Amino acid sequence: MLSATEIADFRSSLRDWFRVHKRDLPWRRTRDPYAILISEIMLQQTRVAAAIPYYERFLARFPTVAALACAAEGDLLAAWAGLGYYHRVRNLQKAARIINTAGAFPSTYTDIRDLPGVGDYTAAAIASMCFDLPHAVLDGNVLRVLSRLLDDAANISSGSGRRHFAAGAGELLDRTDPGSFNQAMMELGATVCLPSRPQCLVCPVSALCRARQNGTQQDRPSRIERPTASDESRVVFWIAQADRILLWQRPPNLRLMPGFWELPELSHLPGVIAGPEIGAFTHTITHHRYRFTVVRATAPVEIGHCRWFELSELDSLPVSTVFKKARRTVAAAPPAFTTSASV
Repeated sequence: MLSATEIADFRSSLRDWFRVHKRDLPWRRTRDPYAILISEIMLQQTRVAAAIPYYERFLARFPTVAALACAAEGDLLAAWAGLGYYHRVRNLQKAARIINTAGAFPSTYTDIRDLPGVGDYTAAAIASMCFDLPHAVLDGNVLRVLSRLLDDAANISSGSGRRHFAAGAGELLDRTDPGSFNQAMMELGATVCLPSRPQCLVCPVSALCRARQNGTQQDRPSRIERPTASDESRVVFWIAQADRILLWQRPPNLRLMPGFWELPELSHLPGVIAGPEIGAFTHTITHHRYRFTVVRATAPVEIGHCRWFELSELDSLPVSTVFKKARRTVAAAPPAFTTSASV
């Protein structure tokens, strides 16, 4: 670990750098814990640039805890559509209902941590940024900064490694302004201490960085083997009649995107009459690569749990990214595949 003098220098250098170089992000213009909660939940699985327009639209649609708490599921899922990992927004609404019932946002780390969907990192971020509580954040960017700063080869993906680095983050934390310090640590990792090409020449704390001194910055953090992706082919049916399309809804008990509407597959319409192939596209979910083929088809007499929708209704329905890609595939198909109905 750094000495007391080095820690003081680290905090000062980081603070001065952050004051000048921090990005102007919409959630940095507020200390409202509700707004910060939304931003942190979105950023759990979404890049900053991609999250910004979603964050602004979501807050405009649900500006208060009460508005989110009483939102209809369809409106909720439609507002989140495109961000993926839909359990996040369901947990966000559960948290809003708890807060709304309590009459105020929880103001201690433990109570914030108890909210649905909130883990150690998110609780520390909200506690420090909104309530000035001395809790250090530990996300991927901070782990990378710590690993290089200390030239520490501990495995950041293991529980023991994360606990080890959490202790180091706690020692470095500037308790006089924990919120700004935490944001500065994340900003350093996101914009300077990059995964494959650390920008050591412009780093404000490079003089204190042990990995920089030892020439091991490219080796930190220790490399983690990632599982290989599996490949799978699927067929979805585009069944349109005049200005209507046939869709099926994912059951509410599914782990992945419950309640969303999709194009049917053979298992949903055993009697479907398949026609010509329209086109294909790829879609990746975590470690699974899918190749979807879109086939024009005719609906059987019995459509089971599927349902007809007007094409004009599609923009207001919670539909998956797979459906959106299929719709674009149909729209881009050669004239031979087009119909009188707009897609």
